[in-house]
Amino acid sequence: MLSRNGNSLFPRLGLVIAFAVLIAPTLSFAAGPEPLTWTQLQTAANFPARAGFAAAYDPVSKRVVAFGGYDASGVIYNDTWVFDGASWQQLTIATPPSARFGSAIAYDRTIKKLVMFGGAFGLSRLNDTWLFDGATLQWTQAHPQHTPPQRVHPMPFTDPIDGHADMFGGQGRQFYSRSTYKWIGTDWILATPSPFVINSPYPRAGGISVVDPAHKNVLLFGGISDNWVTQNTWTWDGKWAQQAPSTQPDNLYFTTGAFYPTLHKAVVFGGGNGGVDEDGTWAWTGGNWTLLAPIASPPAREQFSTVWDAASGQLLIFGGTNFTTGEFFSDTWVLSGK
Repeated sequence: MLSRNGNSLFPRLGLVIAFAVLIAPTLSFAAGPEPLTWTQLQTAANFPARAGFAAAYDPVSKRVVAFGGYDASGVIYNDTWVFDGASWQQLTIATPPSARFGSAIAYDRTIKKLVMFGGAFGLSRLNDTWLFDGATLQWTQAHPQHTPPQRVHPMPFTDPIDGHADMFGGQGRQFYSRSTYKWIGTDWILATPSPFVINSPYPRAGGISVVDPAHKNVLLFGGISDNWVTQNTWTWDGKWAQQAPSTQPDNLYFTTGAFYPTLHKAVVFGGGNGGVDEDGTWAWTGGNWTLLAPIASPPAREQFSTVWDAASGQLLIFGGTNFTTGEFFSDTWVLSGK
């Protein structure tokens, strides 16, 4: 078959096909979302293998700060470690807090310092308050006029309403607490009208507390208690409100979570459940829980930390222990994808 000028169409068709093949690699197609996965970071220096430490992100120093905890030999520490997005480093502290595990730590936006309270040394419960200054990378003990009772494993958070460091619950000398305390810069106040207020989460320790900026509140879930009535979801926006999700995790304890901006959700990994540690990843949508399906996950664990590292833009988990195997972890993992 010929064209009007007598030339065959086949050479022209061949040129069109060749041109299409040439430009195909440069065409723009909508790429799918990066699969959700946990990846172990290869850091220049590792976090020490331990559990039960307190950790939070410090916006002043732009580092993740971790204090204390205990190791496989049962040694309880009072050292301070920081993570700069690539490596862990132990700080030299002039006057460190005493050794402890299970303390609460949260950033206070009003005084621009981390506030740490309580914890335990062996069977002794503590009720002292310490402030970490990211500008000097040093601890200073505070001497408030009023202080909460001794407690271990309370649930700390930065109050999204007023920016103060708050904490809920914890285990005292004998009983679990349902009180909410607020650090107001120089002193502690009881943020709930009464420690026995009805509209408050049930007494517990070792639960999950995550600041959820997408919904301008704090998520609280799980923990351990005298009666194990802790498989319930609450939020705090200046007052506590119980939520009614259709799906939620089993009763998790000794785990933590953090808000993951990529998903616009609070993310919770692992934790203990009836004496067995888990490796599931859950997300809170603001009204319901969703079990995520990352391609890879860290080993199951409890008593570790989950922190959003704003400086490096990474959602981290690090440290902890597996209750069944007795293994203590010194690894650091990061969540990526959608």
